[in-house]
Amino acid sequence: MTFSASRRALLAAAAAGLGLRLSPGMAGTCEGSGTARTLPVGTAGGLFVGLKSYPRTLALADREVVLTFDDGPAANTPRVLDALACAGTRATFFLIGRNAEAQPALVRRIAAEGHTIACHSHTHPWTMRQRSPEAARTDIQSGFDAISAALGKPCAPFFRYPGFADTEDLNTWLASRDIGVFGCDLWASDWTPMSPAAQLALVRQRLERARRGIILFHDTQAQTAAMIPDFLAGLASGGYRVVHIAAGPGQADTLAAGPGWTSETERTIAMARHH
Repeated sequence: MTFSASRRALLAAAAAGLGLRLSPGMAGTCEGSGTARTLPVGTAGGLFVGLKSYPRTLALADREVVLTFDDGPAANTPRVLDALACAGTRATFFLIGRNAEAQPALVRRIAAEGHTIACHSHTHPWTMRQRSPEAARTDIQSGFDAISAALGKPCAPFFRYPGFADTEDLNTWLASRDIGVFGCDLWASDWTPMSPAAQLALVRQRLERARRGIILFHDTQAQTAAMIPDFLAGLASGGYRVVHIAAGPGQADTLAAGPGWTSETERTIAMARHH
């Protein structure tokens, strides 16, 4: 799609109003699949989705993807936002509470550009399993409070565990508060240093195998910020459609995992300990 001068001017004005500015290297023309539809996701009574951790995921059609970013807002977040804006694509940002406290204007920019804002804890402990249930609940609630304060309104009732390390106690507590827990269906492995080209090739390969799902990136990573424009262009050329998730009423429709499903949570935690 063409990123028109008028659209750029509008974005620049919006960013300036928040005390920000667009990245100077933003391209005048870019490609992307835009946003095909918005999916209201109800979390009444709890929700647990993402095949890497749970035996269910969102009810996405073939070649539909949900883009999610963890750990921001951070120095590389504006570059990611620029690429998403250029492609007309909306995503969900699972923010760390203390980062939101440090950069409230950036939190408001994420929301102003139409993205969903969710919680990834307050301090990103490694992991919640290393804390008492009381301390873990406090950290999660503090994250929601800090993000909502920076945003000026409640954020979405969506939560992602640091390292996917859930516990039965916390899952029960979150469900009692009508908060949905998000794992993912495929990840970029961008916690591992690699070139943007290598990361792009890896994510494309995984996506072609999965053909749909919730994708996990980290907007804190420079390599991710560098590869996102090409990734978005590849979605368009590959016939993929981006689904934007937003808080909705009731309970979300989900799809069950196929035969032979197993959780990869424990392997993920063990792998992350070595990075």
